[in-house]
Amino acid sequence: MQVGFIGAGNMARGLARGWGRPVLAADPRAEVAQALVDELGGEAVASNVALAQKADLVVLAHKPPQLHDVAREIGDHAKAVASILGGVSLADLKAAYPDRPVYRFLPNTPVELREGVVVRAADGHQDARLDQDVPALFGELGLLVEVADDLVDVAMGLMSNAPAYVALLAEAQVDAGVRHGLPPDKAAEMVVQTFAGTAALLRARGNDTLAVRREVTSPGGSTARGLAALERAGIRAAFQDALDAVLGVR
Repeated sequence: MQVGFIGAGNMARGLARGWGRPVLAADPRAEVAQALVDELGGEAVASNVALAQKADLVVLAHKPPQLHDVAREIGDHAKAVASILGGVSLADLKAAYPDRPVYRFLPNTPVELREGVVVRAADGHQDARLDQDVPALFGELGLLVEVADDLVDVAMGLMSNAPAYVALLAEAQVDAGVRHGLPPDKAAEMVVQTFAGTAALLRARGNDTLAVRREVTSPGGSTARGLAALERAGIRAAFQDALDAVLGVR
């Protein structure tokens, strides 16, 4: 399946790296599209229309406010459309591309390493072949999770924003170690590997977070004291506040 990106920024680059195949790319900044195809092969296409005519699947990776402008350009030419646009519902996509198969996905940045999460908005049947091939394509990039369209933005708040949160947590833990004398590079190596190993352990334990915590928490021990300090600092409330902020909840 020949994929064409309209918009060749960070998320398009992450998807393309995860797929590891030549792509078509169009972007208002021609040098950005060219950089993408220089890295992965393919073609930097001069216009959105030309890209839509050549691609089997057009991936919308432009700015969300450009939805209708781009649709007016390519709507008669695109064979199928997959959107990764934040805040653009499946209903909005269908309204913009009323006579084309459309799919809504939201990925996170680890898709670059095929270790990401891709959320798909649940939908009815559109095209027998594409309904298999398009989700399978995105499923190559990690875990593909289907949720109702009205929950996609909630899912985004959990997994799309989360790499920044995890990086912040790692940074905070490294800083704590440095304050107590550890060299920054050694602290970073230990913290990052611990995060990676703990994620693997959680997966092996069937995502049972309580079981993993109990395995390392002895009554009255250092882990129990550390967890109590994190709870006093409001770590649970902080993550709830973060998701509320992403969703615009007051």
